[in-house]
Amino acid sequence: MTMGLPVLLISVLLFFVLFFGIGFLLNMLLRATWIMAIIYPIVCILIVDEVRFVEYFTNTTTSFSLLGDKISALAVADISILVAGLIGAICSGIVIKMLRSRGYQMF
Repeated sequence: MTMGLPVLLISVLLFFVLFFGIGFLLNMLLRATWIMAIIYPIVCILIVDEVRFVEYFTNTTTSFSLLGDKISALAVADISILVAGLIGAICSGIVIKMLRSRGYQMF
């Protein structure tokens, strides 16, 4: 199944804004600047892989092998959407640091 250009652009923008917003709120509530950038790879694994999370601890070799196969089978459009989410999470950390350095103590 192919993805049209408008769908790709909307998906990239949606993932950027979604993870920027989630990261911004988590940073504001937990006062941990890079929390979403650290959690995001786990979210990506849960999005991409079909293996239950517990199996990464009980059946490690097979689970990570299947994860590698799924990641290598991703299309360029899927990778660009996931990278846009990572960029959004990183940008939220940068914005929070800028706000804190300029004196906004509530962030």
